[in-house]
Amino acid sequence: MIPNRKIGVLIVDDSAIVRKLLTEALASEPDIEVVGTAPDPYIARDKILSLSPDVLTLDIEMPRMDGLTFLKKLMMFRPIPVVIISSLAQASCEVGVEALRAGAVEVIAKPGGPYSVGELKNSLAGKIRAAAAAHLAPLRTVKPARGPYPVPAGGKFNPLAVIAIGASTGGTEAIEEVLIHLPADIPGIVITQHIPAGFSRAFAERLNRCCPMRVAEAKDGDTVQPGLALIAPGNFHMILRQSGGLYRVTVKDGPMVCYQRPSVDVLFSSVAEAAGPNAVGVILTGMGSDGAQGLKKMKSAGAFTIAQDEASCVVFGMPKEAIRIGGVERVVSLPFVAQAILHAPVIVAP
Repeated sequence: MIPNRKIGVLIVDDSAIVRKLLTEALASEPDIEVVGTAPDPYIARDKILSLSPDVLTLDIEMPRMDGLTFLKKLMMFRPIPVVIISSLAQASCEVGVEALRAGAVEVIAKPGGPYSVGELKNSLAGKIRAAAAAHLAPLRTVKPARGPYPVPAGGKFNPLAVIAIGASTGGTEAIEEVLIHLPADIPGIVITQHIPAGFSRAFAERLNRCCPMRVAEAKDGDTVQPGLALIAPGNFHMILRQSGGLYRVTVKDGPMVCYQRPSVDVLFSSVAEAAGPNAVGVILTGMGSDGAQGLKKMKSAGAFTIAQDEASCVVFGMPKEAIRIGGVERVVSLPFVAQAILHAPVIVAP
């Protein structure tokens, strides 16, 4: 995209009402312009050729061709940053998460239900900006066989260790890349990914099917234990507490932090307090600065902190800010984040 030029958006949705709502939600943004709308992928294809938009918003359930099929074709033949806008029905959430895997860079819930039009207006512009700044990865139709890295020689895992991971734009794929390489009996993991309510459960279920450890959407009071990764539920903060020698999570409502709920800063700050030097903090790809201050608190409390490097990020905002303020001990490319976790001093017991 040319600097100082408005971000051109093409809205693709079969509902005329939704197209109107999305257009109105972006109308007051000085750096964003809706250049066109389309009721289905076939018309969208023609408008992409004639209008050359910078970003697409894309519905999943549409006539003539569904959004996921269109996305895969788009990523193969003419990659464009795509924001998925889908309903909160469980089936739609599952397909929405699959769309992230297929190359979409953001997902947002359609207006209605828990997401009011006002909340859409507050979040949509930020998602569009994140998409416009994204580095697109090529569509991976077949993933190579992968397994966990070997545990460093010399010992068992530290029973007091806990791993905290935070991510936003591009994070669903990045988190999978990390977890797939960690062993099944890894110390307990707590994860905050910016994702809407409903989609977080589908995300956790997909990770549970492909990762060595068990992965679940967190519930209030869950125990953090070896071989389990807990995902913060969409629209709720997740906080780590120490109770009777165990780590537990609190899942709670509350004001947005860094414009986010769940917030990575909220999780990381609680990990700094509850686990101190027994923690590893990992900040992955994402727009904005959420998590930077919390990671710095973790480092100050003695935790080992890791950031994903710029070259492997979809958006380098969150890791960049954490590095800038001195919250990061190691910066590594995404394929080596799991290895860096396993080699953190706290992970293996003395």
